[in-house]
Amino acid sequence: MTFDDLRLSKPLLDAVHSAGYETPTPIQAKAIPLILDGQDVLACAQTGTGKTAAFALPILQRLSARTSAQYKNGRRSGARKIRTLVLAPTRELAQQIADSFGTYGRSSGLRHTVVYGGVNKNAQVRILRSGVDILVATPGRLLDHMNDGVIKLDSVEILVLDEGDRMLDMGFLPDIRRILRQVPERRQTLLLSATIPPPIRELAQTILKNPVSVAVARVSAPTELVDHWAYRVEKKEKPALLCNFLEHTPYSRALVFTRTKHGADKVVKHLTQAGVPAAAIHGNKSQNARTRALDGFKSGKTAVLVATDIAARGLDIEDISHVINYDLTTEPETYVHRIGRTGRAGATGTALSFVSSEDRESLRDIERLIRTPLQPAADLPGYVAPKVIFEKTNGDTRPASRKNGNAGRNGDAGRNGHRSATGSGNRRRPRNRRRGTSSTVASR
Repeated sequence: MTFDDLRLSKPLLDAVHSAGYETPTPIQAKAIPLILDGQDVLACAQTGTGKTAAFALPILQRLSARTSAQYKNGRRSGARKIRTLVLAPTRELAQQIADSFGTYGRSSGLRHTVVYGGVNKNAQVRILRSGVDILVATPGRLLDHMNDGVIKLDSVEILVLDEGDRMLDMGFLPDIRRILRQVPERRQTLLLSATIPPPIRELAQTILKNPVSVAVARVSAPTELVDHWAYRVEKKEKPALLCNFLEHTPYSRALVFTRTKHGADKVVKHLTQAGVPAAAIHGNKSQNARTRALDGFKSGKTAVLVATDIAARGLDIEDISHVINYDLTTEPETYVHRIGRTGRAGATGTALSFVSSEDRESLRDIERLIRTPLQPAADLPGYVAPKVIFEKTNGDTRPASRKNGNAGRNGDAGRNGHRSATGSGNRRRPRNRRRGTSSTVASR
């Protein structure tokens, strides 16, 4: 199947082809015809499979068809009103969705804009008052504009909730319910998510009407294009291990996840002192600082981005070869979202986790969810092993250096003493070559 088979208009096909895409992803092939037919859709697909294009393309086509009827003698009759509302949990995801509408809809004659917090509202107000057809927003800033009387949602025809499970995780449900009360009941509603736990299904039952469920992978399944590796390392050894890994491993862009905002700043400071250009992105950063960090990462000026889980959803940057879980998450689903930043659009990727003694339970939960063990990280050229390597032997979880006097003392325990993250002795060498990208599949 190609995009030409999906009943898309010529301007949209031209935009898709100009972006280098020929073959739709499974979620696009299934969802686009349903959305074009006006049906409510509950879509579940793993990250990096093109969910944004799956709803942006048919929305643009539906709005364009109705807009053409509003023109008389080459002039539009009536002011522009918000006809499509897309809700997203984070500023970065909202901006990327807006960028996608701009890319695909540049010849549609439709106007779109994005509103989110962390920046001055005045510029947003000026654009909103001039009239837009498509609004992408985070819930908090949208409610601010609604309370100020700047935004009215009584003309919304299509409502999209992207990353629905993340919306609930971030506590947006009360805001979403307030917004829903201002949106016409007669509308098309799309709810998209990488995972659909029971609370999402309950929400879907209240806001969607006779939805068609679309699932292209089992819930919470990671992409098969990513290799999963684990280093057994104590917390105090993580900074040195990260520097050694980045120094001796070929990579294009590396995204490093920490558990806390303070931890992200500490990692950036350590990398910078070691001569590795790095930047941090987290909730305490101003929007301008977050934008600068992302722009530097996208351009390649900064090859390492350190982030909290604010970047685990929706971040769509080409050629991220490595995702490094500096701090292993306690939520298995978050692991899936984190590693979804690599191995996108047909490219392969590497997910590397630093696993300390206190992470054993989290590791088991992750392996149970993804149904595959994290393989022991094989030796890298010039790699100096952490001094403390944990191994699981007959229930004894003391550091290996305390069980074996030769292990961990002279630095070669990592070359000969690695154990599988699940106790297995299997060895595989990670593919450390520079990861390629594919231009044939539309990504988020």
